[in-house]
Amino acid sequence: MQSDKLRDRDIQLIIGNLLRYGVWTALAVAALGGLIYLFNHEQELVHYGNFVEKDVSIFALVEQTLKGAARVKGDDIILLGILLLFLTPILRILFSLIAFLLEKDFLYVGITALVIAIICFSVFFGFAH
Repeated sequence: MQSDKLRDRDIQLIIGNLLRYGVWTALAVAALGGLIYLFNHEQELVHYGNFVEKDVSIFALVEQTLKGAARVKGDDIILLGILLLFLTPILRILFSLIAFLLEKDFLYVGITALVIAIICFSVFFGFAH
């Protein structure tokens, strides 16, 4: 019984650390991108009169962001930080699924799998308009 409680506590600590360090990592990446962007674009004038929507798929967005971050483009590094922030709770859900599988708690495995399916459906088949 003691080993089960220890294992539950360990899982809770891992999940807590995943959320904590995921948010801090996303914040650090976005802040670094913001600094790079400010240093590279400090003299530009910003025109807020027209907005151009970039209607691309999630796969194309991630690909463009990773390529831009590899070229040390500040705006893409900021977007990478935002993507990391979005991925943090998704990783928490995936880790919870694995933990429930290890504990053989199949009710929560089903509920967590349903949540993952809803997230995947909304990300891949959601409509922006």
